[in-house]
Amino acid sequence: MIKVALLFFPLFFIGCTQKEIHLDVLKKTGVVSSSHKIGENNYDEVLQLFIKECKIAKVQKLYGALCQKADKSKDSKAFISKNFELYRIESETKEEGLLTGYYEASLFGSRTKHFPFVYPLYSEPDDLVTVDLASVYPQLKGLRLRGRVEGKKLIPYYTRAELSKIQAKPICYTDDKVARFFLEIQGSGRIKLDNGKTLYVTYANQNGYPYTSIGRYMIQKRYIKKDLSLQSIERFLKVHPEKMSEILNQNRSVVFFRVSNRPASGALGMELTPMRSVAVDPRYIPLGAMLYCETSKRGFKGIVFAQDTGGAIKGDVRVDLFTGYGEEAKQIAGRLKEKLKMWILLPKADNE
Repeated sequence: MIKVALLFFPLFFIGCTQKEIHLDVLKKTGVVSSSHKIGENNYDEVLQLFIKECKIAKVQKLYGALCQKADKSKDSKAFISKNFELYRIESETKEEGLLTGYYEASLFGSRTKHFPFVYPLYSEPDDLVTVDLASVYPQLKGLRLRGRVEGKKLIPYYTRAELSKIQAKPICYTDDKVARFFLEIQGSGRIKLDNGKTLYVTYANQNGYPYTSIGRYMIQKRYIKKDLSLQSIERFLKVHPEKMSEILNQNRSVVFFRVSNRPASGALGMELTPMRSVAVDPRYIPLGAMLYCETSKRGFKGIVFAQDTGGAIKGDVRVDLFTGYGEEAKQIAGRLKEKLKMWILLPKADNE
């Protein structure tokens, strides 16, 4: 096998324009040419999702002529095997990859504050300032600074412990503080309102602090054992409500939402597909990329699409699998934590 830096990949496999667009994203990632075979997949579903992705300009720039070719294909499996090659993504840290799961959260709420609906779900605050650092320092493309103005200075924004100070209009009020917290981690959800209507909400912005795992804190404090899952965290907080603020406030990051007209959608701008859409770190994996993932413990094997990002998704061989909506999706996502091997599907040389 030949190891190739993805820094040089665009030079050999796609045109100059595509190289310029993705050079800054791909340069940190290494790939290894691979003879690995893709396991059984629903290729018809994969092809249809690829065609759907190709309506987005970012994906068209990534896959070029294959987008037009896909529309005319009558054999989905043949299209994938004849036009793409697998390249194993190798972690720059040499650590094992990690697959986790996330879902579209479901909460109960009300447009007005009254018991038991007392926990506000905030829209983007009026006093939150977001600075695109690339506008001043091009080398910092993709990085943003968030804060608030005090006098003539930009200072850090309020933390989770200071939620009562923010200047934001609540979208609605929920009846569950813990469910609201996990909604922030999932990034999107459905609020079943007390008037019978359903409200779709999705990520709008966040307060500028990095995500901190409350699970890791709970293990360090010996609140729970190492069988960490969403379910074990929820159980502990239900039994020990007096520790809720202490634990939740360990994650200073706060996510703000906006109302959406559709179910869960990702950073690519597409509605997410259960068990096919994944969140990645866009510093390493370009949004829109087709990936092939394998785990050993539960035997997950499948072609997935990089359609989302997440505050907790950091690193090259790191994927968060969207499991869908509902209690079953929540159960799967909450317990999903597997060692991961990952490949990227790249156009063959004759598809430049």
